[in-house]
Amino acid sequence: MDKIIIYQVLPRLFGNVNETCKCNGTLEENGVGKFADFTANVLKKIKNMGFTHIWYTGIIRHATKTDYSSAGIPQSHPAIVKGNAGSPYAIADYYDVCPDLAVNVDNRMEEFVKLVERTHKQGLKMIIDFVPNHVARQYRSIKKTGKVKDLGKDDIVSFAFSPDNNFYYIPETGLTGQFDMSAGKDLYYEFPAKATGNDCFHASPGVNDWYETVKLNYGVDYSDRRKAYFSPIPSTWKKMTDILLFWASKGIDAFRCDMAEMVPAEFWNHAIPKVKAKHKDLLFIGEIYNPHEYKKYLEVGRFDYLYDKAGLYDTLRNVICGYDFATSISRCWQQLGDMQHQMLNFLENHDEQRIASDFFAGNPFAAIPGMIVAATMNVNPVMIYNGQELGEKGMDHEGFSGIDGRTSIFDYWSMKSVRDWANHGKFNEEKLSRDQITLKKFYTKLLKLCNSEKSISKGLFYDLMYVNNDSPNFNPLKQYAYIRTDEETMLLIVVNFDSRNVDVAVKIPKHAFDFFLIAKKKNVVCTDLLSGETIKQNILPDEKIAMHIPAYSGRIYKWKYAKIG
Repeated sequence: MDKIIIYQVLPRLFGNVNETCKCNGTLEENGVGKFADFTANVLKKIKNMGFTHIWYTGIIRHATKTDYSSAGIPQSHPAIVKGNAGSPYAIADYYDVCPDLAVNVDNRMEEFVKLVERTHKQGLKMIIDFVPNHVARQYRSIKKTGKVKDLGKDDIVSFAFSPDNNFYYIPETGLTGQFDMSAGKDLYYEFPAKATGNDCFHASPGVNDWYETVKLNYGVDYSDRRKAYFSPIPSTWKKMTDILLFWASKGIDAFRCDMAEMVPAEFWNHAIPKVKAKHKDLLFIGEIYNPHEYKKYLEVGRFDYLYDKAGLYDTLRNVICGYDFATSISRCWQQLGDMQHQMLNFLENHDEQRIASDFFAGNPFAAIPGMIVAATMNVNPVMIYNGQELGEKGMDHEGFSGIDGRTSIFDYWSMKSVRDWANHGKFNEEKLSRDQITLKKFYTKLLKLCNSEKSISKGLFYDLMYVNNDSPNFNPLKQYAYIRTDEETMLLIVVNFDSRNVDVAVKIPKHAFDFFLIAKKKNVVCTDLLSGETIKQNILPDEKIAMHIPAYSGRIYKWKYAKIG
């Protein structure tokens, strides 16, 4: 199997070329991207950058302030919608797609199915979100199938908790949120109040809570030391498994499961095998932030891959920003052990701040060494967030989200860098700056290497830091070095997080020669796969390999090697 390389896109933003960009603007003012904007040509361009999968974020219908009542879609109360567009994670109907993304709202599901077909036709696999932990406060499905009962329909609302309920309640108490409940013409009314999605089990969620959502009940009593009631199978388990099967039947290839660790691993152990029994190749990617829970959600939960946010992402960000040393990267794989091949690596996504923002590196090129590590350190998946490859800064004041270094998921907006690349459907480099062209070419070259080089996609990893930490020709605070190898070729990967050019010398220890059965050889031609430059080196135990590495850059030297015997 190829190394999985994911391109995350928010369709609402990706296809929008409207330049108005009015703060707190409506859909009519600021525009919105559509399923139809992902034409065969666009998808081909994405595929040609080296991507294998595309994660379409915000497909399932969520709460929004835009009025679609003429299409029979219930309108959400504006007090419980963040921004004008609304959060893609406040699901309003699990069996429907976002009407914003359709050219013809009445045919929105048909337009989505055609997007699935176009995506596959261009050789890409499709990922969509599954949001299992919470729904919009006014959730009501108008598209549910067969005999499925709506979430909460049979709940006994006088119980704070019941294994048979789909929601948690604060009995005999109305919602009195610390957020503005008076937005719109009428005060928002909810009685009894439901628990909020971020495990807020009281009736007055604050502005920093996920107040636009309510938490789903999977049979865990949070008021009684999280006592579990999993037998008989809770109603929520059955309903959510049905939703997974519904979307799997549309031909998608993977679910990215939002806040998967807020749902018991036992549910995933129940649901994932049921889905895979009918769709055996479908992948499940879990958003998990607690490394202590990784093994549980891989083994009990049966996830294929997990976010490595609290491990490699946090470490690389700190090294890029100068808050930590490059040597700390070694701790990441050491702590993961045999789980490392099941981690999803990334430096940006919709939750995190943009690399080029004032809150992160302030310079997209500063992340190049970290991106090389994230992409080539192991066989596991790697992800790029749309705009990252163009140096998107995320410093716009879109509305609800404010200037926070992120591209808003709550507002109708468009990104200038992506608009310039789109160039009214041409998707060429006419409007891109020289720096943007350089950055995009780097990402394309790096991502293509991930699958053109078997040493990266299928090979073994060997950390070289332990034999180079004390070298006078190597700074372990700013440089990181390792080997990737298959049966025929070896890659020596050295990255430089420093803001200045450096001359370094890296040695490969005798242990590596013994481990890989490498034959000693002199005057070997080594080619840097990033620059195309070549050097001649002796490949001998503990002999140093000298190289020049520009600031914020790296080398991926490749050579063919012979095995002993």
